[in-house]
Amino acid sequence: MIPVAAHIELDLSALQHNVHRVREYAPKSQLMAVIKANAYGHGLLRVANHLKGEVDAVAVARLDEAMCLRGAHIQGRILVLQGFSQANEIPVLQKYQLEVVIHSVEQVAILESLNKQGSLRVWLKIDTGMNRLGINPAKFVEILSRLQQCKLVHPSIGFMTHFANADDEQDEKTMRQLQLFNDTIGAYSGEKSSANSAGLMSWPASRQDWVRPGLMLYGVSPLLAKTAAQLNLLPVMSLYSRIIAIKQVKKGQAVGYGGSWLAEKDALIAVVSIGYGDGYPRHAKQGTPAIINNQRVPLIGRVSMDMLTLDLSGTRHIKLGDKVKLWGEGLPVEEIAAYAETIPYTLLCGITQRVQVYEKG
Repeated sequence: MIPVAAHIELDLSALQHNVHRVREYAPKSQLMAVIKANAYGHGLLRVANHLKGEVDAVAVARLDEAMCLRGAHIQGRILVLQGFSQANEIPVLQKYQLEVVIHSVEQVAILESLNKQGSLRVWLKIDTGMNRLGINPAKFVEILSRLQQCKLVHPSIGFMTHFANADDEQDEKTMRQLQLFNDTIGAYSGEKSSANSAGLMSWPASRQDWVRPGLMLYGVSPLLAKTAAQLNLLPVMSLYSRIIAIKQVKKGQAVGYGGSWLAEKDALIAVVSIGYGDGYPRHAKQGTPAIINNQRVPLIGRVSMDMLTLDLSGTRHIKLGDKVKLWGEGLPVEEIAAYAETIPYTLLCGITQRVQVYEKG
């Protein structure tokens, strides 16, 4: 079937390439692939199945995501990054043999209150400066001791933290966070994990027992000053649609809601079947590029729910039904995000259910 509306093409060989890039950066570390939020819009089960045998564990944000993986017979280690907040979640974690992050004293109290035997594997998260989830370093010894005494907890406790500014290679906060993390743990034994995508690429000392790549797996640069191409990362997702109308517009005529674009001269425009109802950013600025037949063309007018318009002035051999690339190989999602004054994560995760999905390999 020829796709005629908004669709994405997923190059799963690029996913494998990006995993290998992680291995090149951190050959001595185990790899925990972050596949939360529907694998950053790429499909939770699709990505999990493709990563079988390629990674050492996967991580999701929430319990329901982990349950979905187990329900689809995904084996191996699965970590729930947000942990739990209620006692009735503990039996579920045990049933599905999931690992869980402990980031608050309240969670420890829940484990203690159950007073049951078990082998729940936990990672103790230390807040080293993100000021989101994680225990105060000053409470580390006390909380670790309480966890070690919990009958429910497996004796092998891991330690982790999360970097706030690792995408900025000029910001020394990352090294301060890492130093605090290492100093807090001291001589206590246990697997350590601190590096996200930006950390493992730019801060070698953060490549500890485990690394937790997310964005880079999908072929997007995690660094502020470097592109995915410079980092030899390949985009997994490409977003496409097709031209559904070509119109002549006279000088002075407006295009789209609010008339935000006025033709400075007679122009030829393309109407493309994609909009914010598909996940394309409504606030993409005038001039945001798309590609038709290897030619870059600018966005004009306001993005609507189902359509957007492109200026075809100066182009050649473009016709009704032609395929339009909105981001992907040769048109990084980072570039589109910059035009929309957002970040690549929001675009990848924002693809809606009506967008068709095709796998390339």
